[in-house]
Amino acid sequence: MSAIARWFIANGYTLAGYDKTATPLTDALQAEGIAVHFDDDISLIPAEFLANPTETLIVYTPAIPKDHKEFNYLKDNGFTLMKRSQVLGLLTQNFFTIAVAGTHGKTTTSSMVAHILKNAGQNVTAFLGGITQNYGTNFLVNEGSENVICVVEADEFDRSFLTLYPNLTIVTSTDADHLDIYGDHSQLLESFQLFVSQIKDGGKLYQYEGIDLKDYTKNQTQVFGLKVGDFRTENLRVENAEMVFDIVYPDGVIKDCSLLTPGFHNVTNSIAAAAVALQVGVSPEAVREGICTFKGVKRRFEYHVRSEKVVYIDDYAHHPTEIEAFLSSVKALYPNRKLTVVFQPHLYSRTNDFQEGFAKSLELADDLILLDIYPARELPMEGVTSSIIFDKVNLAEKTLCTKAEVLDLVKAKQPELLVTVGAGDIDTLIPKIREMLIG
Repeated sequence: MSAIARWFIANGYTLAGYDKTATPLTDALQAEGIAVHFDDDISLIPAEFLANPTETLIVYTPAIPKDHKEFNYLKDNGFTLMKRSQVLGLLTQNFFTIAVAGTHGKTTTSSMVAHILKNAGQNVTAFLGGITQNYGTNFLVNEGSENVICVVEADEFDRSFLTLYPNLTIVTSTDADHLDIYGDHSQLLESFQLFVSQIKDGGKLYQYEGIDLKDYTKNQTQVFGLKVGDFRTENLRVENAEMVFDIVYPDGVIKDCSLLTPGFHNVTNSIAAAAVALQVGVSPEAVREGICTFKGVKRRFEYHVRSEKVVYIDDYAHHPTEIEAFLSSVKALYPNRKLTVVFQPHLYSRTNDFQEGFAKSLELADDLILLDIYPARELPMEGVTSSIIFDKVNLAEKTLCTKAEVLDLVKAKQPELLVTVGAGDIDTLIPKIREMLIG
């Protein structure tokens, strides 16, 4: 949403918006001239919009609850309402588009693609799902209208990505998720099948090894993976808490790529990014430079403290597969440190659907601090609390606590390797944790 908001600002429109809570991102949007309020109150909508329904476009996401007062007022009073995904489809339809989809990995991969291309001098516009550390934004604006390449994160939630008709598509994962929307995994897979069928004639699909969507597109399909596929790694090793590797591709090898943002999953993401960059004409040398200079995305394997005494990393992971990938990577980088994990579950439905998977993935911790569920768009579900995960976690050291209790608990534990994990408002704890660990 904020990337789209920035597109409108860059093109001279007047904007205002609502969000549930204030965050560093909404602070940034306000500093860029967008009026943002945080109470569901019709009177807080600026008068210039309320007075001009025919000249006002309302862009919304499925995260807005059905009983939202402002949303229902605007819907009932002649305003034009469009889903975020519909607007994104309109904005990208006239560009050569690279779309990155997947239940995990799409934000980092799309950000990597955008950086490699921009660093190589390509004319790029990008709509991303996270704040890139290289540019401090989730929106990159193109320079002029010639030879523009649009990089877009294609979101499977609520089938949003079906508004896109890309030229090149990456699919990083199709694990079961959003079952509150889809019902079961087969329905989710059906959406991915429909999505890849929309690749434009002459385009390409790049799919992670183990995924099989080639029968659903008439275009060429290539596979990427850690050790197998048309695009794959060789000689992967850890050096000074960084992952270094070679990328093997059909026409050669790119040697000694190193990631500032570590993680086995991020190595895989970089292979996919390299594949599409090579396809649009970026040289192997420029691909390597782009990978080696990619600083990552906020809240994706983001270091906040990195010293001899303590390492503190934050990550957005909110699905068992993501948590397992993240924690296993952290342990590979720091095998001799005790790992303390603070996890905030996201959504009652997701917690209920994947409770066994969450418990298993969290057992990679040496010491677990489990917070209450962050509800986001959902109302409570009877019998669904963090306890249904907690009771299944087979760890000697585990604690169930509220968000308000975390700081005192972390201070008492004096961790040597700490990670915070989750997609809710756990990020609001980061400054205080960082200050406490440094102090």
